[in-house]
Amino acid sequence: MFQLKPITKESIPRALEKAERYRLLNEPSEAESICEDILKVEPENQKALITLVLALTDQFQSGAGILHAQEVTQRIQGDYQKAYYSGIICERRGKALLDAGGPGSGYAAYDWLRDGMDWYEKAEKIRPAGNDDSILRWNTCARTIMQNRLEPRIEERTELQLE
Repeated sequence: MFQLKPITKESIPRALEKAERYRLLNEPSEAESICEDILKVEPENQKALITLVLALTDQFQSGAGILHAQEVTQRIQGDYQKAYYSGIICERRGKALLDAGGPGSGYAAYDWLRDGMDWYEKAEKIRPAGNDDSILRWNTCARTIMQNRLEPRIEERTELQLE
């Protein structure tokens, strides 16, 4: 195996720019790698943590790990930021399931999108003045549900007959 080479603290701003650029170029695994390098040097770098969460969610279509994204989100500081990015994770997971299709995907997508909406509502209550990002994301989830006519799974209850 290889021993990874550490980057210097001085290179972090430029590395963050590269990570963001790779995300924009639809190369999220490269952005993820850069963020991991940054976090080895500065484990609490908030910009790297947020970029990493976004890079991970960019890969949900390919089945990338949602648990890792959720773990990274717990390291983000601030209740608003945690709620907002938890909503992003749920929203993107829901959309990935919807795009993938398959049996039950609409129900699963609905559940994930509704969870995202719940997180966005939590973020909305504590958002900074002039920041309506959580409202914009909530509306996007609502439109996705309505446009795709998604509905919750209706669970049938069966009662066991006792003799």
